[in-house]
Amino acid sequence: MEEEDPVRFGAEFGPKRTEHSTGVSLNTFKTLVWVSNIGGLVLFALGLELIMVQQQFYLGLAAIVGGVAIALFPSNYEIVGMEIPEDESESSQENENVNDSED
Repeated sequence: MEEEDPVRFGAEFGPKRTEHSTGVSLNTFKTLVWVSNIGGLVLFALGLELIMVQQQFYLGLAAIVGGVAIALFPSNYEIVGMEIPEDESESSQENENVNDSED
């Protein structure tokens, strides 16, 4: 019995991608990066404000950690079209083999 690969929300990222996940376009990825970086920077600044001015260390630390996590989130997405086409990968391997044999 063959296992079916379920389509799940967020299948574009993570260590276990499904065969049916499509990834995101480069434009969508850029938008995600900008939005998350700005959101992470705002949370980081709020965390510093809480620590330095308000003297609320743990709440400020939580805001800083949350800001860093939000800023790193889009790095898990797979961008559509970034994989090497099979034709190019085969020709590049052949070229490497030829170069190795010449040495």
